[in-house]
Amino acid sequence: MRKSEKKWKSERDNKQTRLFVGPENAPNQRATGGTGDVAGGVMDLLSRLVEQRTLTEHLLERIVDYKNLKEAYEQVRRNDGSAGVDGMSVKELENWLVEHLAEFCRDVLSEQYEISPVRKVEIPKPNGGTRTLGIPTVKDRLLQQAIHQEMSQYYDPYFSESSYGFRPGRSAHQAVSQAAHYVSEGREWVVDIDLEKFFDKINHDRLMQRLGKGIGDKRLLRLINGFLKAGMLADGLMEQRTAGTPQGGPLSPLLSNIVLDELDKELEKRGHKFCRYADDCNIYVHSQRAGERVMASVIEFIEKKLKLRVNREKSGVRHCGNVKFLGYTILPGGDLRVSDKSTERLKGKIREICQRNRGVKFEQVIAELNAAITGWTNFFRLANKWLSTMHQIDSWMRRKLRCYRLKQCGRKYTIFKMLHHLGIPEGTSWNVVMYSQGWWAMSNRQAVNKAMNNQWFAQMGLRSIHTEMTRLKR
Repeated sequence: MRKSEKKWKSERDNKQTRLFVGPENAPNQRATGGTGDVAGGVMDLLSRLVEQRTLTEHLLERIVDYKNLKEAYEQVRRNDGSAGVDGMSVKELENWLVEHLAEFCRDVLSEQYEISPVRKVEIPKPNGGTRTLGIPTVKDRLLQQAIHQEMSQYYDPYFSESSYGFRPGRSAHQAVSQAAHYVSEGREWVVDIDLEKFFDKINHDRLMQRLGKGIGDKRLLRLINGFLKAGMLADGLMEQRTAGTPQGGPLSPLLSNIVLDELDKELEKRGHKFCRYADDCNIYVHSQRAGERVMASVIEFIEKKLKLRVNREKSGVRHCGNVKFLGYTILPGGDLRVSDKSTERLKGKIREICQRNRGVKFEQVIAELNAAITGWTNFFRLANKWLSTMHQIDSWMRRKLRCYRLKQCGRKYTIFKMLHHLGIPEGTSWNVVMYSQGWWAMSNRQAVNKAMNNQWFAQMGLRSIHTEMTRLKR
């Protein structure tokens, strides 16, 4: 009986640790370490979880501490964002807190705080389809941010080194650089895993069970569960949620990392080289055959263990040159270029800003383009190949602007005066005006290009995409 009881306790402990694996244990769980190392790692982890539950027995008091709430408010204010179902804006939150802060904290601690439904918003995805956002009220956002700040101290230090999304001190650039390093080592085949509607499919029961292993404050667990199950309001109709943690709230990124940390630890245990940014996960291997084996076993783990679904149409084993990771394509040898989809997305933004029927000043169009160029080039500054493409986009963008400026002039005589003022001979200016077939055709006439040349655009303040990319690489 004693032996069977011992065996039962050992199996129970092992089952508990599968829900919460610390990074210090992952390397020791491979077959080379022996059963002693595994048992030692299990006991260390259980000891840490017990200690963490003890330290977090009164975590809710620290969450509603004035200093933590003030920091949370500042973050919510910086993020801004639209109002939730109650219509309260971020600006109005400050006045509300002045009058109701004590009552707010008391309600949270006594579990009397009422969580509001989230406002459902559908936004288009760049590659088609829509992404569902759940916009909480600003009061709920404040509380979620306060929870996030305190909980991160206990969870983030134990997340995988290969996880880069929504973590302090980590960025998409670091993820791309690490992925490029793996490719430079010869791992040119990528197991590209696409999780189907990940944020909408997270299993609530499994997530709460996992949180319960490390959080000792039962009030906090019930509060988080309330946020997970809050209804979603769309067009006056309430939708009840039984799974998922919709994007839009400050707590969602942390919870998603807690869920996928289990996948990270499994990949580490198997010795894989991978990079994960939120639900975007790529595993780097030496051959297509190895990638197919890895993909089959990883999909089985995700669907059977994590209770998530893999989109098999979008997932696959591909050569690195055919894979888009965080907007980049990694070439053999580890060089980086901007992916085709990212380039098309930039061109779409330029089209949107340069629509000829917008009716805004030319100077405003230039300012909007400069803001888009600055953000885009800052993000893609790691690219070191195929930069000549940026020259082509620059040229196309300037033609769009010439077209916009010509239509802005409107009348033929006004166009003639503008061209003549910019140094084009009188006869040539009239020839352009009288014999061009439409605005787009006129924008490509030699005289128009000469009048509104690169130097003229530089004087107008327009930034060059290629020049910005080159400058950022120095």
